[in-house]
Amino acid sequence: MELTKHGHSCVRIDDGDRTLVLDPGGFSNLDAALDGADAVLITHEHRDHVDVDRVRAAAKSDPRLRIWATRPVAEQLAEFGEQVVAVGPDESFEAAGYSVRTFGGQHALIHPLIPIVPNVGYLIDDAVFHPGDSLTVPPVQVRTLLLPAVAPWSKVGEVIDYAVAVRAPHAYPIHDAIATDAWLGLVRGNLTRIAERFGIEYGEWDGPVSA
Repeated sequence: MELTKHGHSCVRIDDGDRTLVLDPGGFSNLDAALDGADAVLITHEHRDHVDVDRVRAAAKSDPRLRIWATRPVAEQLAEFGEQVVAVGPDESFEAAGYSVRTFGGQHALIHPLIPIVPNVGYLIDDAVFHPGDSLTVPPVQVRTLLLPAVAPWSKVGEVIDYAVAVRAPHAYPIHDAIATDAWLGLVRGNLTRIAERFGIEYGEWDGPVSA
């Protein structure tokens, strides 16, 4: 599988003629991400993870496109009928020829006065895990973790502990469009020094990466 990040939390997975896109949100390059996609997986309803209008346009232009999303997102796309499937935690299905398992169930707490929305993490082909906006640790071995590096609901220590808990040999940062280069450098420096003690390589998105 070849993984390409298209900004923030949007990652495109290509493997031969199979293309799967995760979290095509408003901070991402959606022209490149959605071009020719066979399926889309959406972790939750926040706009930095799904631009509903762009996904709607993609579904309208290609009736073969299939979309899996939490119920609040699926309800916004209900006009597409069977093209859109609402999912929750602990489900298994096939999307664009990839096996998919869901974990978690809710968004990480931002503040007690901010409602918690549904969020599911997706494990692709028992290899790549995208947790959305959560620090859910899947109870299975993961080969590549898409790691939320910066978020209003986390701190650096929690990000490091999460990477160590998942213990994937490879981790790549996502959810970082909201941060400055200086802050991302701080996160990288601290995480790399600690993660490598546990056999975790914190990688760079210098282009497509293999998983």
